[in-house]
This record gives sequence, C-alpha cells and structure tokens, in this order.
Amino acid sequence: MRNDSIKKKLSHLAEWATILLVVLVLFLSALFRIRQAALLTLLTAFLASVPFFLHFERQRPRPRDIMPIVVMATIATVGNLLFGPIPSFKPVGAIVIVTGISFGRQSGYVTGALAAFSSNLLFGQGAWTPWQMFGWGLVGYLAGVFEEKGWFRRPAMVYIYAFLSGFLFGFLLDTWHIIGFVQPVTWQNALLAYGAGLPMNATLAVATVLFLIPVLRPWTMKLERVKRKFGLLDDRQELSPM
Repeated sequence: MRNDSIKKKLSHLAEWATILLVVLVLFLSALFRIRQAALLTLLTAFLASVPFFLHFERQRPRPRDIMPIVVMATIATVGNLLFGPIPSFKPVGAIVIVTGISFGRQSGYVTGALAAFSSNLLFGQGAWTPWQMFGWGLVGYLAGVFEEKGWFRRPAMVYIYAFLSGFLFGFLLDTWHIIGFVQPVTWQNALLAYGAGLPMNATLAVATVLFLIPVLRPWTMKLERVKRKFGLLDDRQELSPM
C-alpha cells in the first residue's frame, strides 16, 4: 500500500511538472521569439497528454471503468455538434467538470482530451487539436483536484470555477495562436489578440455555467450511484495490481 501511495504521488508530480513545462515552453517561445514556435508548441501540447494517459492506464482500468468516460466524452461531442452553429457556446467544459468531480483528476483529463479529439473528427483536425485536448483535459483535471481538496463542497465554488475555466481554456488557445502565428510577438500585438478573443472566451465561460447549473447535482448523484453499484475506478482510490 505504501508503494502504491508513493507511485501515486510521483505520478501526480509528473502531471504537475508537465503542466508547468507547457507554461514554460510558451513563455520561453515568446521571450526569445523562436521562429519554429508553432511546431515547438504543437509538439509540447501533444506530448503533454502522455503522462495523464499513462497514469490512467497504470491503474489497469477494466472495460466497465472506461465506459463512463467514453459515455461522457460522447455526450460532450454530441453537444458540440448540436451547438456548433453558435461560436464558443459549448457544453464540453460542464461535462468534463462533472466527470472530474465524480471520477477524479485523471478521468477528468482523459474525458476532456477525448472529447476534443472526437469533436474535431467532425469539425476538422488541425494544429489546434492537441491544444484543445490539453485545454479541455486541464479543465477536467483541475476539477478533480479541487474536488479532492474539498473546495467544491459548495455548488457556488463549482460555478465560479466553471466560469473561470472558460477563460482558462480560451487563454491557452489564444496564447498558442499568438506565439505560433502572430509576427512579431510584442505586447501590443498580444494585447490586441487577447482582446479579439475576449468576447468568445466570455461566451464560453457563460455557456459552461449555463450548461452546468441543471446537470451538476443530478449527474454527480447519478454517477456516484453508478460508481458504487458497479465498483468503478475512482482516481482517489487506486485499483490494486492484478
């Protein structure tokens, strides 16, 4: 049990180190105005998902453990399709937040990443896909972390996080766009780009809250019952090796 606890802590440290690495790469790319920043940041976003998926896989999830994640990612994808005509008005954030709260940080990340990838099978894959995977995954991951810390005991705190998560996702995508495609990278150009993206990010923030309000309590209660009934994997309680 002690070894499992140590491994879990090391995995969590690796995940946080990965998040910090992404931030560092973005910062250094902007600071030194790296010419191949678009390619560098693309590879960084792609590799950033590896530790999260590896930790989830090391828990040796059974098919019934994976099914809720697949279902939630599918719901998010269908929601994206239904609300596709409305720019930035998406239910993905609300769904990955509920998943992170119910099943833990890794499940939240995997759901967000899968939802982004599968959605782009319909809307079109591109250089933005790894960043959307990382962005939505991070929203679900942080939701799981905050739930573990007990910060989500009041629904109001969940809604505040949901609102801020829209800006977090938008800020990541805007930053990637600025560093990779805005030339030259200056404070003036960056502020103009962030300002242009602000209405869309605000729309996403409001949409996340609006989608979350009617589903937060009933979905988390339902998922908790399903988890207990079928003995599903919870990131906070690792499965013992077979």
